[in-house]
Amino acid sequence: MIRFILRKLAILVPTFIGVTLIAFVFIRMIPGDPVLLMAGERGMSEERHAEMMALYGFDRPIIEQYFVYIKKVVQGDLGVSIITKRPVLEEFLALFPATIELSMVAIMLAVFIGLPVGMIAAVKRGSTFDHAAMAGALAGYSMPIFWWGLLCIIFFSGILGWTPVSGRINLLYYIEPVTGFMLIDSLLSGVDGAFASALSHLILPSIVLGTIPMAVIARQTRSAMLEVLGEDYVRTAKAKGLGPGRVIGLHTLRNALIPVVTIIGLQVGVLFAGAILTETIFAWPGIGKWIVDSINRRDYPSLQGGLLLIATVIMTVNLLVDVLYGLINPQIRHTR
Repeated sequence: MIRFILRKLAILVPTFIGVTLIAFVFIRMIPGDPVLLMAGERGMSEERHAEMMALYGFDRPIIEQYFVYIKKVVQGDLGVSIITKRPVLEEFLALFPATIELSMVAIMLAVFIGLPVGMIAAVKRGSTFDHAAMAGALAGYSMPIFWWGLLCIIFFSGILGWTPVSGRINLLYYIEPVTGFMLIDSLLSGVDGAFASALSHLILPSIVLGTIPMAVIARQTRSAMLEVLGEDYVRTAKAKGLGPGRVIGLHTLRNALIPVVTIIGLQVGVLFAGAILTETIFAWPGIGKWIVDSINRRDYPSLQGGLLLIATVIMTVNLLVDVLYGLINPQIRHTR
């Protein structure tokens, strides 16, 4: 198992280098001068502009800038935001819990709904439930997040008034951050109504963010279950007189879980990509909104550091998924 993990870690090294290169180069292809944007409407003289360019190293050749950046990254220094003057890592850690909270609730909804829906659809193949579930999954997968989010806001917040429009908690409450997770902090605060307010603010954005993963998990679970249900050992188990519960739970689900776990792991990247739009639509103060703001302000250090840290999280989750493969099916350790 240790050798299996070490092989996976070795693959992450060139991936990490590739991410730093892409983040560094493509960010600088965005039109706009970060120094002029920082000056705003006041503008600045040519001498001051040249001084600021030299201060931030933007006047150096791009190759030299990249190697200076890599050297700092290896030392754990992701730079300082051009706009806020705060360390990038500090800003990321302050905002990351909000994105994690939103993503965790979204993926939990996706798994707890998508997995049983896919299983039932496979067992009842060709039934009305199967057709309705797959049609719903196709619709959920096809809907753009920004359109689906705005539609939910109009209907649930505007027309029905069931959920708040934006934010993490009602402005009437001030919750001292302890863990960074609003649900936990609101409980720890002991303030009446704070937890209910935090939960109500979380419901709609988590549903919007979890819709696509839910659809993907449901479709993949159905496909994997149908493939396993056609195997000889499943037919043998049925022939021995085992009940449907044991056949599905013991012989079918465990083998069908491997591709499903793959999909769930891949959805982490989808969640972070979707969080950029979801957090912007719902004014959710997390990493996604921070990335969008950094793009608009041409805040190179924040954007580079944010993308690098997000990529690191995704790579870590993928590594954990690979390790989980080995636990579900030990043969994979020797074949991958």
